[in-house]
Amino acid sequence: MTMNVLLFFVSCVLTNNFIFSRFLGCCPFLGVSSKVTTAVSMGLAVTFVMTIASFFCYIVYNLLLVPLGLTYMDTIAFILVIAALVQFVEMFLKKTSPALYSALGIYLPLITTNCAVLGVATLNMNNGYSLIQSVLNGTFSAIGFLVAIVLMAGVRERLETSKIPQCMKGFPITLVSAGLMAIAFLGFNGLV
Repeated sequence: MTMNVLLFFVSCVLTNNFIFSRFLGCCPFLGVSSKVTTAVSMGLAVTFVMTIASFFCYIVYNLLLVPLGLTYMDTIAFILVIAALVQFVEMFLKKTSPALYSALGIYLPLITTNCAVLGVATLNMNNGYSLIQSVLNGTFSAIGFLVAIVLMAGVRERLETSKIPQCMKGFPITLVSAGLMAIAFLGFNGLV
């Protein structure tokens, strides 16, 4: 079982990374990755929301939607669960860390519409994962998101002090860097 969990972890973090392989969650990835500290905070918030959302979406789907024959309403139900969780995170950060709350800005409420969070809940149901598998997939996929956003923030901080042609400064070099990182993550495809 330990080896299966390890393979599942490697698969979620490296091989099937939500940013570089599935291209889900690119908005906060590109918007919040200018500083490592902000990227870590956003990654941790997304990790919390994805893990808890995986748990609650599984419960809502299997204990409410399936018995009532309302599985076609899964997207709406998942969005409601995710929105409630993000509101909780937002209120918690506003009370405990106003500076972090301000630094995350508009991207914190955008976790509600982050397609990576909704994508992991949908993938859990489509793949027929059990409750434990769903929570592990949510957690490991979120760790993959965290790794991607922190790596990108490190690259962007380094690019600020590098000599770059004027026409490539800012967002153009960010997109080129993200593309090169996605190509690098393709190298992990043979692992799992």
